Amino acid sequence: MMDTQAQGHDKARERLGAWIDAHFDEEVGFLQEVIRIPTDTPPGDNAPHAEAVARMLAQLGWEAERHAVPEQAVRDYGMQSITNLIVRRPYGAGGPTLALNAHGDVVPPGEGWTRPPYGAEIEDGVIYGRAAAVSKSDFATYVFAVRALEALGLPLKGAIELHFTYDEEFGGLLGPGWLLEQGLTRPDYVIAAGFAYNIVTAHNACLQLEITVHGKAGHGAMPETAVDALQAATRILNAIYGQLPALKQIKSQVPGIDSPTMLVGRIDGGTNTNVVPGKVVMKMDRRMIPEEDPATVERQVRALIEDAVAGMPGIRLEIRRLLLSHALRPLPGSERLVASLQRHGRAVFGEEITAQGTPLYADARLYGERGIPAVMYGAGPRTVPESNAKKADERLVLEDLRKATLVVALALLDFLAPQPD
Repeated sequence: MMDTQAQGHDKARERLGAWIDAHFDEEVGFLQEVIRIPTDTPPGDNAPHAEAVARMLAQLGWEAERHAVPEQAVRDYGMQSITNLIVRRPYGAGGPTLALNAHGDVVPPGEGWTRPPYGAEIEDGVIYGRAAAVSKSDFATYVFAVRALEALGLPLKGAIELHFTYDEEFGGLLGPGWLLEQGLTRPDYVIAAGFAYNIVTAHNACLQLEITVHGKAGHGAMPETAVDALQAATRILNAIYGQLPALKQIKSQVPGIDSPTMLVGRIDGGTNTNVVPGKVVMKMDRRMIPEEDPATVERQVRALIEDAVAGMPGIRLEIRRLLLSHALRPLPGSERLVASLQRHGRAVFGEEITAQGTPLYADARLYGERGIPAVMYGAGPRTVPESNAKKADERLVLEDLRKATLVVALALLDFLAPQPD
C-alpha cells in the first residue's frame, strides 16, 4: 500500500509540475502586474491594489470578496485605505479549510535602486522590484498552486481560502486581524507568505513606541532661557542603547532566533540651527523573543525612558504605543504543515528544508493568537539577505518561484486529497 501511495504522490507531482511549467509564463506575468502597482506603506493607500488584484482574479474565473475596512478606522491607524480580499474555493464536505495569506503593502523603495522599483523587470531569470520577494511573490505562488491543484480534477475534501491583506507593515491588525475579528474567516490551518527556503514556525514579538520629548524652544544665543529637548532625548538614547549588552545575554531556545534587540529608527526635532530644540520625536523598536512577555517588556521599556529624564526641570514626556505584536509560536497541528512542506520541499529542491524561527515579525501570529496553526512558507531564496528584501534592488529568482508553487500545491493535495494508509 505504501508503494501505491508513493506512486500516487509521484504521479501527482509530475502532473502538478507539468501544469505549473505550462502556465509559468502566465504566473510570472501575474506577478509582474502585482508588483507594478505601488503600495508604499506609509502612506498606505492600498485599496486600489486590492481592486486590481480582484479584477485579475476575475479574469481567472475566481470571485474575490472585497472587505473594505471603515475609512475612519484606517485613518486612525495611520493609513489611507485598506481593502482586504478573501477568495473561497470550497470542495467536498469533510475536509479542513486551509488559508493562504500574503500581504500586498510594502515599505517605500528608498534610495539606491539600479532598476525601477515598480518596473518588475526580468534579467537572467531574476525579477526585480519592491516586494518581488516579500511578499507579492506569494500572491502568484498561492494563486497558481491552487489553480494547479484544481487542474488535477481529483475529488477534494475541504476548502482553500486566499487571504490577500494590506497592512502587515503596520502590524496586521486591520488585515488578518480584522478579518478574524469580524468573523469573516476561521480556517483550520494557515500557510502565510515566506521569506526563504526554510519554513518559519515561530517569530519574534515587536513593541514600537513613539517618544515625544517636550522642552521649551529658545534663541541659541540665550540657551538659559530655553529647555533643551534634545539634551533630554540624548539621555533617553543613551539609556536605550546602554541596555543592548544586557539584552545580548538573553537567549531564545527557538532555533533561528537569538536575542532581543532594541533600536531607535527615526528622530525628528528642532526648528533651525540657531534655535534650542523645543521638541524631539523618536520612534523606537524593541524585538522580543518568544519566551518574553510583551506586557512586561513594555512596562520595563517605558520605565527605562521615564527614568532617563526624571528630575530634568521643564521636560515633559509623551510615550505612545505604535505597535505591540505578539510572537508566533507552534500550535498543535502545525507539525502536519511542517512535515508536508518539508517532504515535498526535499523532493522538489533536492535539499533539506529546515523548520525554524525568525527574528522578524509578521502577521502570521494573528492566526496563532486565535488558536489556528500557522507556518510561513513561500517563494524566496536560501537566505533572506539574498533577496534584498526591503532594500534596493529587491529580487527573486524565478526558478525559486516555480519550485515553491509546486511545493505548496503538493502540500495542499496532502490535506485535501489524502492518500489511504
